[in-house]
Amino acid sequence: MSRSVLLQLARDSVHEVYEAKRTIDREQLLQIHPLLAEMIPTTINIYLKNELRGSATTQIGTLLDNIVLCAKKAVFEDKNFSPVVTSEYLECEIELTLHTPDGVMSERDNALIYEYEKQI
Repeated sequence: MSRSVLLQLARDSVHEVYEAKRTIDREQLLQIHPLLAEMIPTTINIYLKNELRGSATTQIGTLLDNIVLCAKKAVFEDKNFSPVVTSEYLECEIELTLHTPDGVMSERDNALIYEYEKQI
């Protein structure tokens, strides 16, 4: 099963840090997915073996900016946890929660290692 655009954006945001280079084409994403320009409060939680490993929430900014910022903060800057190292990250699940005017929407993806094992 393929990952949603929003969860893939969260994963790509973390990969930018691990790779130490910008890879997200903001203009192209906004052109293809105009919803990313909407102002939507966002929360991202990182789970390792079903235990919370990091979390970040932002109330201001576009959905695109919020996902990028929250993903990086949840993995690397949550003061309640040490930064997630690559070996842990491969086993982490990401949960994305959007606080929309119509209500709360949430989705969670599988760990990268789980997705890899399914493909073999």
